[in-house]
Amino acid sequence: MPSFLGNPFSGFFNRILQVNQSSNTGVDTTVRKIQDGAGNDTAIAISDDEVFIKPENDNTQNTLTVYNKDTNVIFAVDTINSKLKGGASQTALNTQNAFFGTQSGDVATAAMAADTHYAIPFSSGKFNDTAANMAMGSSTSSSFNDTNPATSLTISNTAMSIITAYWYVMDDITIDAVKWFHAADAATGEATAAHLMSYSVDIGNSGTSGDLSSGTVVADGANITNAGYEQIYYQSMTIQSADVDAGKVIMFTFASDTVNSDYSINATVKYHIR
Repeated sequence: MPSFLGNPFSGFFNRILQVNQSSNTGVDTTVRKIQDGAGNDTAIAISDDEVFIKPENDNTQNTLTVYNKDTNVIFAVDTINSKLKGGASQTALNTQNAFFGTQSGDVATAAMAADTHYAIPFSSGKFNDTAANMAMGSSTSSSFNDTNPATSLTISNTAMSIITAYWYVMDDITIDAVKWFHAADAATGEATAAHLMSYSVDIGNSGTSGDLSSGTVVADGANITNAGYEQIYYQSMTIQSADVDAGKVIMFTFASDTVNSDYSINATVKYHIR
């Protein structure tokens, strides 16, 4: 470590940290940048009551970092992705999970038609409804799952049904992962597929309240060939549009190529608040 001892002031003043204060009054109630001796700002600013950290030139994934004695990161402020990360896994500290699901014995599940996207209940509720009330468009034009779920929904007389599939987002969030399982109730399955969608929703309490528009694919995955009830199938979906703003509705949809089986579905969405 360089020493000041025996060196003239001109040889080390650039290494001295100072408060950006023109008068010689030191730290006061105003938050001021910490600078080097040449007047270059650092990322830290202080007053007598506050400490600010703000990158001077570039956002980084470790703008503020805390290590344990073995030099493993246990806390980090990521100003690139607006994340607070913690633990050995460096997971966003405000990470949460949401759930969609249904059972093969539920009324609507048992009545699903082929080549149709269906909205799955939020929080794994019972699906004792009419399947057609949960339809979100065709899943096929020339081959299975080459068409995404509908990007809009105009409710006519199905409000009491479709509302069970709405996840109304209260804060700006980022979707980190979507993982889902499904299982058939017969020995023969078929090709299956799922989507996670976000929509703008009308909340005006008028004749169009609850209608959906501006549908966006948040996550999807390749078709899965389900061979029947001898096993459970799993997929980690591909995130297509991670950021979902407050006030949006998120839906999880499912489709099958034929109707050899009915399905139990268990989907988990991992997200953090932006």
